[in-house]
Amino acid sequence: MATDESPLVALSDARMHFGAVRALDGVSLTIRPGECVGLIGHNGAGKSTAVNVINGGLTPTAGTVTYRTTGTGAASARAAGIRSVFQELSLCPNLTVEENLRIPQRDLTGPGWRRRARQRIADALDTVFPGHRLQPRMTVGDLTLAERQMVEIAIGFAEGAVPARLVILDEPTSSLDASIARQLLDHVRDFCNRGGAVIFISHMLGEVFDVATRIDVMKDGRITDSRPRNEFTQQGLIDAMGHVATAPAEARKETSAAERIGDEVLRTDEGLTARRGEIVGLSGLAGHGQAEALARFFLSRSKGRRHARHPEVVFVAGDRGRDGIMPLWSILRNATLTTLPALSRRGIVDREAEDRLGADWKKRIGIRTDNMNNPILSLSGGNQQKVLFARSLASTAPIVVMDDPMRGVDVGTKREAYEMIRAEAAKGRTFLWYSTETEEVCQCDRVFVFRNGRISAELTGDEIDEQHILAASFEMKEPAE
Repeated sequence: MATDESPLVALSDARMHFGAVRALDGVSLTIRPGECVGLIGHNGAGKSTAVNVINGGLTPTAGTVTYRTTGTGAASARAAGIRSVFQELSLCPNLTVEENLRIPQRDLTGPGWRRRARQRIADALDTVFPGHRLQPRMTVGDLTLAERQMVEIAIGFAEGAVPARLVILDEPTSSLDASIARQLLDHVRDFCNRGGAVIFISHMLGEVFDVATRIDVMKDGRITDSRPRNEFTQQGLIDAMGHVATAPAEARKETSAAERIGDEVLRTDEGLTARRGEIVGLSGLAGHGQAEALARFFLSRSKGRRHARHPEVVFVAGDRGRDGIMPLWSILRNATLTTLPALSRRGIVDREAEDRLGADWKKRIGIRTDNMNNPILSLSGGNQQKVLFARSLASTAPIVVMDDPMRGVDVGTKREAYEMIRAEAAKGRTFLWYSTETEEVCQCDRVFVFRNGRISAELTGDEIDEQHILAASFEMKEPAE
């Protein structure tokens, strides 16, 4: 672990151009031991490009990147102890947890490498996430999204031939529930107190204020503000990001539940129910059956040819890489996938209508692209998630199932999405909304808390708050009648 104050990495006037697109437009940034730098900005502001330049994944078009070690590129970054944990998880699903550690740690070779890998990843998981239930020999493809994120984070901090000195965390808690996220934040503080450094990228501003020593704000490929954390307020940070802040969500419930909510439209074997126009939340610790309950319901209501043209239910995936995007398709085709049957006549798609629909949702949900025909993978992770959100809301389906849909989406867009959900509910649409964020669950009319694959509590009205959700997450209660 580094102990002196010389920079671990320094960017000087770094620029990164992809054709006419200026992903970085003159970024200067220095990271020293003991710092936790919160790197904040809206989706597409240039954060991911900046960290890819820092970790050597990209060579800047202009400017310099300087490490403590000599040289440039990924090899020099690794030798300097720089590690990255990306929002789009990079684990190999067909390999075990310990085998995935071997990919970045190239000293794990020869006889006995499995034993050493097993010990390293077990120690890292125990340190970062005490009380976890993961085993080094588990196959990654069998893990939940939250468990895969935990593994990727543990790999970033694991012991190796070159110790971790700077760990880049890109939306590290986007799939973690509050208790597991708290474990990570505690570890980040401890790691920095011992002389390590962290670049912490998150749209969860409370977490940024919790761990950052300095906050750098990015907008349009530039760092537009950089100050110690205590010189920012949360509202000031939102303003610096360039979003127009709106009133708190709890003050914006114009239509009462009694006026909006109608007859029951679904009931599942688990006891999950919802009525027309109701926003129903699923909460509890991650991995306790919420996502599985949503998947079972969606599959039960989405069979047959009729569903293609007149869908009864649509799905917004949280794990967009596995369940959401079509990586070889354009942004437009991804956004209009569920509406293509309605846009077609005798098997021929009305391209003009498709273009109008894509342009409308690009504007409504703020997809940051100059051309909807660009590949979906040209977008940042948060903007890809916006496309999945638009895909479902553009359909006519009366029921929308959402599996943690706001992962990696900036705070301004989240607030706009909350308004959109309430507006759609006022028109009679029903939402089943699983989220690992308490703030989102508190947007709901009714909340089912899951524990060990069962509903442990049904909360309504003033009961929907963090205290009651946590109590039901850890202590079994009989579900309400």
